[in-house]
Amino acid sequence: MAEMRPQSYKDPRPAEYFAPFHTAARKGVGWTYTVVRLIVTLPTLLLYRVRAIGVENVPREGALVLAPNHFSQMDHFFAGLYLRRKIRFMAKSQMFGPPVLTYVYKHGGVFPVRRGQHDEEAFKTAYELLDQGEMLLVYAEGGRSRSRELGKPKSGIGRIALESGAPIVPVAIHGSARVRGWKRLHFPKVTVEFGKPMTFAVEPEPSRERQLEVAGEVFAEVREMYEEIATRSESRAGRRSPDRAPA
Repeated sequence: MAEMRPQSYKDPRPAEYFAPFHTAARKGVGWTYTVVRLIVTLPTLLLYRVRAIGVENVPREGALVLAPNHFSQMDHFFAGLYLRRKIRFMAKSQMFGPPVLTYVYKHGGVFPVRRGQHDEEAFKTAYELLDQGEMLLVYAEGGRSRSRELGKPKSGIGRIALESGAPIVPVAIHGSARVRGWKRLHFPKVTVEFGKPMTFAVEPEPSRERQLEVAGEVFAEVREMYEEIATRSESRAGRRSPDRAPA
């Protein structure tokens, strides 16, 4: 597996630095989103042969949260490739800084969450966007898994589910763990499966234990779909292999 740079779990920049990004996110998505989508869609389809399952499970309108697993920075594009709706992304604040990328994020539907900080502003933005009927993407694991195995869900997705009452669509992204092999011209086939929406009764101030409990319920659906995709992929690979043992 290609080396991954060490993660920075705490952003030392003050909250004031990120205020303009939250303001921009609450105003809506600019033309940048459409341009980036046009540029990225065809190469993504051709290189990774992305297949989508259960797209009909994603409501075409109204407040909604997509909750995928996360292996690669390409997961943003994989998740939205077959969806007509625009996705608003909650992303780690460390992504904001390089001028060109920061411009894309600011005007392309991305808003920051300061990892390692008690970032209430990120949740305020998330809830305001949901009140506007937007579709958010919040990674259930809180960040990329550093291995090729699914990680553990973080409380954030559980908190959003309970405090907003918005439907949560579990999403399994299979194959993206090997996306970093592109430097060796290895482009894995990627499958994205959307589960049925899950809803939870609103709880204004859920405890952390309750948040983790709901996050676990959501991620259990993600894990089940992921493992089913993996099983089917292994079965197909076995049928294609010329070295497989006779029955």
